Amino acid sequence: MEGLVLSKCDLYNTSAMAAGYANSRPAVHPRIIEMVRQRLRLTRRLDCALDVGCGAGLSTRPLELIARHCVGIEPAEAMLKWSSRVAPNASFAVGAAEALPVRSHSIDIITAAGSLNYADLSLFFPEAARVLAPGGVLVIYDFSEGRNFRGPVSLDTWYSEFLRRYPRPSGSGHEISPESLGSPGSGFRLSGHEYFEIGLRLNPDSYLDYVMTETNVAQAVWNGVSEREIRAWCAGTLALVFQGEAREVLFRGYVAWLVAE
Repeated sequence: MEGLVLSKCDLYNTSAMAAGYANSRPAVHPRIIEMVRQRLRLTRRLDCALDVGCGAGLSTRPLELIARHCVGIEPAEAMLKWSSRVAPNASFAVGAAEALPVRSHSIDIITAAGSLNYADLSLFFPEAARVLAPGGVLVIYDFSEGRNFRGPVSLDTWYSEFLRRYPRPSGSGHEISPESLGSPGSGFRLSGHEYFEIGLRLNPDSYLDYVMTETNVAQAVWNGVSEREIRAWCAGTLALVFQGEAREVLFRGYVAWLVAE
């Protein structure tokens, strides 16, 4: 298996990755959905929200803040084995962004959290327009790895070494930014966007569990590196970085709001 590169779906479609996402990812999504609620000035919950590329449901659960009925769509079936525990009040189905298994004009808000980089946007945008109810909104957001403290550069230095030892899978898909969205012909217009920085306090153990869910770890394990070896190296080196204390870790990203033309 040495040197082989897993596809994006393969990387996420494993029991280990699904369990990691369900149990060890930092709670960034609720903070973003609260930003969405405020930005859209929602004073009451919408009827139905659709989360495209929902993973194990962590990005679906916060949608309960803004919608009475929440639906998650995910192409990696293994992820959905955790969804009923992560977001027990939502509904889930296996599906792709390019062919949404949803009735036309039935969704008030669509969210896509870092899930469209590998999608065919020329097929996704017409599908999004099809399922959105009149006046519906499409919210696309993404955020970086948590690799920075506020101030000291020690975590960023560590993360660079982490990636050097265990490189990311090749082929990162197409880059998406607010400026690239709502292009002519997409059927959507960019109505607003903002960049954000969210700080979450993580202790050494929770940060270790989090980084073990990253795709570079999945790729290294696929290539024959022991997961125990990776965890041991991370634990030993992170001890010097965190010095036994919880630290604020920064997650930087964007959120964009689009409406049908």
